[in-house]
Amino acid sequence: MKLSTKGRYGLRAFIDLAVYEEEEPVSLASIAARQEISLSYLEQLMAKLKRAGLVESIRGVNGGYRLAKPAEEISVGDVLRALEGDLAPVECAGIRPDGENHCTGSGSCVSRIVWKRINDSINQTVDSIFIGELVKESKKA
Repeated sequence: MKLSTKGRYGLRAFIDLAVYEEEEPVSLASIAARQEISLSYLEQLMAKLKRAGLVESIRGVNGGYRLAKPAEEISVGDVLRALEGDLAPVECAGIRPDGENHCTGSGSCVSRIVWKRINDSINQTVDSIFIGELVKESKKA
């Protein structure tokens, strides 16, 4: 599986937000500067995260963004799925939760066992890492 810039930059920005939101809402301009991400691209990423209910925006002079719930309750998987969609390594009916079938040979395909195990491992890993842990790690550095 290879994440796009949406997933990579979005996760970096999300962690940055989690680190700096303790004092006040965080401006996108400050995240963009610290993470070296284009402000217009960051706005697109935050819109996706907001639609997913992971961040909320605060209007006004001291406005910005903050997490919609505690960092300890948000997994890396939540963030990546909000930005990337399904994290499955291949299009395969055997691993898709909706069971949608895009493969003509899925009934007799033994390789779907491989794809399902890889998919399960990816999801288990990203769902077991919480943003709160990453915030603590960033403060150690």
